[in-house]
Amino acid sequence: MGTTPAAAPVLELRDVSKSFGPVVALRSGSLRVEAGSIHALIGENGAGKSTLVKVVAGVHRRDSGTFELGGEPVDFPSTAESKKSGVAVIYQEPTLFPDLSVTENIFMGRQILARGRRIDRHAMYAEAERLFDRLGVRIDPRRPAEGLSIADQQIIEIAKAISLDARLLVMDEPTAALSGVEVDRLFAVARSLRDEGRALVFISHRFDEVFDLADTVTVMRDGSYIDTLTIADTTPSELVSLMVGRDVDDLFPKVAAEIGEPVLQVRGLNRAGVFHDIDLEVRAGEIVGLAGLVGAGRSEVARAVFGVDSYDSGSVTVSGKAVKGNDPRSAIRAGMAFIPEDRRKQGLVIDSSVTRNVAGVIRRNIAKAGLLTSSMENRAAGPWAGRLEVKTSALDMNAATMSGGNQQKVVIAKWLATDPKLLIIDEPTRGIDVGTKAEVHRLLSELAGQGLAILMISSELPEVLGMADRVVVLCEGRVTAELDRADATPEAVMHAATHHLEDVR
Repeated sequence: MGTTPAAAPVLELRDVSKSFGPVVALRSGSLRVEAGSIHALIGENGAGKSTLVKVVAGVHRRDSGTFELGGEPVDFPSTAESKKSGVAVIYQEPTLFPDLSVTENIFMGRQILARGRRIDRHAMYAEAERLFDRLGVRIDPRRPAEGLSIADQQIIEIAKAISLDARLLVMDEPTAALSGVEVDRLFAVARSLRDEGRALVFISHRFDEVFDLADTVTVMRDGSYIDTLTIADTTPSELVSLMVGRDVDDLFPKVAAEIGEPVLQVRGLNRAGVFHDIDLEVRAGEIVGLAGLVGAGRSEVARAVFGVDSYDSGSVTVSGKAVKGNDPRSAIRAGMAFIPEDRRKQGLVIDSSVTRNVAGVIRRNIAKAGLLTSSMENRAAGPWAGRLEVKTSALDMNAATMSGGNQQKVVIAKWLATDPKLLIIDEPTRGIDVGTKAEVHRLLSELAGQGLAILMISSELPEVLGMADRVVVLCEGRVTAELDRADATPEAVMHAATHHLEDVR
């Protein structure tokens, strides 16, 4: 009696390469994804993940190697051909047509027709509702796409993929802009698709998500395939070593620094409905971690301290001198620097060069007789870009074309050029790879060692515990705990982050 042959994988790439002129983006990419599985694809920025995905999506055509879908050789000349073959890619920021309804976006170019070839909107709305019910979510199919959250837009893209009977879904950094609740909903949808027998590829820099969602993980490095492991048989430390090509025993290279006098003092800061009676102090050479769950008010406090947002009462002083509220220029003059959570929208002029971004805040200081030339900007920006090892061949490179890690370095360089006394940094390593995270952490530790006071806001608890000398925890806009490094355990921080002030006294 013969054995039944194993079913072909939904996707198989073997030794795929892709170059753009002299630049080799993909040396030897391999990926095998089975039906009914969620397969994580990880690697540092520049590892080749995006290029591999674009080959699958039909954006790029490979130079060499094998590309099979359902056991059949394919070579997509366009994204339309890829979609037609059952491939769907869900990006971090979907691009829906904002003026069209949710349903119109789902059925764009393939509307359901009634007699006389008239568009049957009733049938389309009913089908959209069935799709959302199948995914276990509630979105009004009649509402316009404009104003929808990123999370809802991603769900609409998934509904579109299901309506096309996609057998392979690629999710490229889908959670970067989502809240915890939205991530949970997305993961529930992903698991339901897996249970239907579809194949999913999940790309993420966040190991907690990879271990929570994926069944299998493939690691890439320097444009090449490194290894594939089952999630149950590996650890974060092993994956880090595979990604960076060396052992990374300490992702948080914190060195002891001499703690000096108070630099930032916040007393009784209040903003109705947002935060209440905030007392906060950061000393020279000290890294203070501001922790709490999403919605706790961490970023709002930071923005108010820097003067981006107003506050109702309280005071902010830097080195003993009062800082005028709701006035970022006053904060900068006092010696504050602020790196916001969203570096692309708030931290960078994304269509400007590295030089323009780095020199932007100090433009008045480097201009002569009101005149500012490109050479003046280059002289001012060059040393800072070099110090942070911004990986760009020229200072005139457009910031929009850089990796997330290099964009973050440019934002840091821009503010360090102001020679600040206090650095406020919100989500310092969000969306960047593990190797660059270690570089950013090392830089923050060195800056603290040189006497800079640092207030660090992070949603990643290991980052807070690994880098902070002291942890201040917020819950519902109130300080619920202040913990020294030795006392800041995961349990203590999470207890304070999930309980009211009265509960932890």
